[in-house]
Amino acid sequence: MKKFTSALILLFAIAVLSACGSTSSGSSGAGDKKDISIGATAGPYSDMVSKAIKPELEKKGYNVKVVEFSDYIQPNLSLAKGSIDANLFQHKIYMENFAKEKNLKLSELIIVPTAPMGVYSDKFKKMEDIKNGSTVAIANDPVNLARTLIMFQDAGLITIKKGVNPLTASEKDVQDNPKKLQFKPLEAAQLPRAVGSADVSAVPGNFALAAKMNLQDALFLENMPDQYRNRVVVNTKDVDSKFAKDIKKVVESKAFEQTIDKEFKGFGKPEWMKK
Repeated sequence: MKKFTSALILLFAIAVLSACGSTSSGSSGAGDKKDISIGATAGPYSDMVSKAIKPELEKKGYNVKVVEFSDYIQPNLSLAKGSIDANLFQHKIYMENFAKEKNLKLSELIIVPTAPMGVYSDKFKKMEDIKNGSTVAIANDPVNLARTLIMFQDAGLITIKKGVNPLTASEKDVQDNPKKLQFKPLEAAQLPRAVGSADVSAVPGNFALAAKMNLQDALFLENMPDQYRNRVVVNTKDVDSKFAKDIKKVVESKAFEQTIDKEFKGFGKPEWMKK
């Protein structure tokens, strides 16, 4: 009887240990979570999450919460704290600088279509019409300023000195300005309103859309390098998680691109989507 009792106890112990082992090695880890939150700045990028990413993730069995932010600081801080699982609002240069300053470990999953900077004017219909000495409102922050100068160089209105880092180019790096354009630096958020006061205004895409401007009304749209396009970002520890891989698959899907073509006209596609 004692031997029988001992055998039962041993079998029970093995069963308990097996159950614990299956629980710890099962698919209930953080990387396999089905309730996820994705943060984005209010406007076109929260719309992109809601219209192009969330529906396809829900088809894969996820419960997706879209969290809107009104600034460019909290989305990364919230991600680092674990309040959200991914975000969509920033380009590569901003992400890397922010992560370095705040000592965060952030990684991109995939680049998404992004609203390009454009040249807008109430006075001219074409870039060729811009007259000598015209005032040009431009962003006063280094990243957007560099983008503006590259855009005007691509449009054939100025040339930048050879050897200048295109990511840090400034007004002092302009070598040729045959039309004697008068550059007027402003806060980027003020550039949509400057369309009415300056002869020409170079408006970043996100600010143009926030001001209800039509991207396709621009005289010229920048040929945006991928480092300036927005990307889906996660904590580095989650890059190889199931939910991160599924987000990437959704963005790479035909359904995602179809929604972009229908709902986000004028957005420039990243290189991987053009192949």
